[in-house]
Amino acid sequence: MNKRSISILGATGSIGASTLDLLRRRKDDWRVVALTANCQAADLARLAIEFGAEIAVVGDETCFPELREALAGSGVEAAAGAAALIEAAARPVDLTIAAIVGCAGLAPTMAAIEQGGTVALANKEALVSAGEVMTAAVVRHGATVLPVDSEHNAIFQCLAGNDRADVRRITLTASGGPFREWDADRLAAATPAQAVRHPNWDMGAKISVDSATMMNKGLELIEAFHLFPVGLDRLRILVHPQSVVHSMVEYRDGSTLAQLGPSDMRVPIASALAWPARMDTPCDPLDLAAIGTLSFGTPDEARFPATRLARQAAEAGGGIPAVLNAANEIAVAAFLAGQIGFTRIAAQVEDVLADYAPPPPASLDDVLAVDGEARARARFLMETA
Repeated sequence: MNKRSISILGATGSIGASTLDLLRRRKDDWRVVALTANCQAADLARLAIEFGAEIAVVGDETCFPELREALAGSGVEAAAGAAALIEAAARPVDLTIAAIVGCAGLAPTMAAIEQGGTVALANKEALVSAGEVMTAAVVRHGATVLPVDSEHNAIFQCLAGNDRADVRRITLTASGGPFREWDADRLAAATPAQAVRHPNWDMGAKISVDSATMMNKGLELIEAFHLFPVGLDRLRILVHPQSVVHSMVEYRDGSTLAQLGPSDMRVPIASALAWPARMDTPCDPLDLAAIGTLSFGTPDEARFPATRLARQAAEAGGGIPAVLNAANEIAVAAFLAGQIGFTRIAAQVEDVLADYAPPPPASLDDVLAVDGEARARARFLMETA
């Protein structure tokens, strides 16, 4: 059997590490073409040598000397900078894992899409900030997008073999984060240390805060709007503290299909790696008897207004979701630095949305310009508040 080729954009992050863990168990099935990272040169070099990658790229050019030295004599090509990331992403492969965090991942993801291959998408900004531009490129180049986020991958699995015209409703589930039962007074006093302690998932600080504010689910709502075009009115969010049901699809005959699984990102990544088949993972199977109870509730948008803001941004379309995303990143960074309180995060985002309504972006450069302007305005509003 011929090996399938793969590139991993963001190889040293959590998605990259989980992907490589699965590849490590089936090395005979895969040929690694490109691995990229922001600046973790030593880790990237080690992985590139282990997997026999053709090229390893760091986005931060100051890290290039360390990468080049670590790869000396290995036969692995070393490169650095934004242009090198795009070139690596453009190399034809069977599957690209697009997991570069933030807007730095937009251009490499677009380069992979333009090859017309299969892209396993784990970069939120691709569809939140550039949804209309990216989906148009997917159609134009005949690419296939496989969602890697656990919720979107769950929806993808529940839709398999069914006509979207038969969909009555798609439900994204949310853990509710560490503060779901806190009242307004406690929320106002919440600390960064408390916000990053997610009850179910092991995630980075920024995404953990997004989970605590429910903005993460709002961003996923925007992604789902682009991935599964059934209409915004057919998308809803339910709080599900156990994080066992990752999403559900209800059909017009009254049937609801749900995807259940452990809180382990290797499950949706394996779905993308093996698609349209299945593969083994080292994840423990669900023990529903031990879990005992699965509960669901409606989000409280008075305490957690982020989902309301995200839905409004999706309704507005154009550049507004990019403004939402950029303003949120600035606000979360300020909270983590102790500059603003927890409840100011969503309030800060709402202030920026009221201040800036750009025209619809027609290109990736337009999206990046909107992102930059929104960040500048967010910083200015915070400094003058």
